[in-house]
Amino acid sequence: MHFKTRLKPSLSLIDLTPLVDVIFLMLIFFIVTSDILPLKSLHIENPELGRDAEPLTTQLLVVMDAQNVIYVGSKKTIVDLVALPNTLHEEIHFLEQQHQGAQPTVVVSVDRRVDYGTFLRLFAIVQDSGKRIRLVYKPEEDSSTEWL
Repeated sequence: MHFKTRLKPSLSLIDLTPLVDVIFLMLIFFIVTSDILPLKSLHIENPELGRDAEPLTTQLLVVMDAQNVIYVGSKKTIVDLVALPNTLHEEIHFLEQQHQGAQPTVVVSVDRRVDYGTFLRLFAIVQDSGKRIRLVYKPEEDSSTEWL
């Protein structure tokens, strides 16, 4: 049996299948290469000091960047100044349970562009936690070695 069709081939139709394939490939490429978590690393400019500090094993990191955003812990949880005392208490309690017998240290890293009043409010909240505090700074370059 032979059927007759009345449709005539048209040259004005554009096949969009290759275009859709390319778009999907580009979409997959950009998804795979993009940052899943935008907080992979923080650019913090610490002030310089003339001495070096020894690293501590049990520590809780508190970071404030230049935009006054506070990050707590290794997962960099974003916290505001109001919720910071409760978050510090929970994180310190977790560290004490995880490392029996070790005294946790709160490591405070504040960008040097943060104004002094905001730094003092953050420092007072961390000080109220009752744990040892360590401030992060960048060691000064030795000027005598620059000329060698």
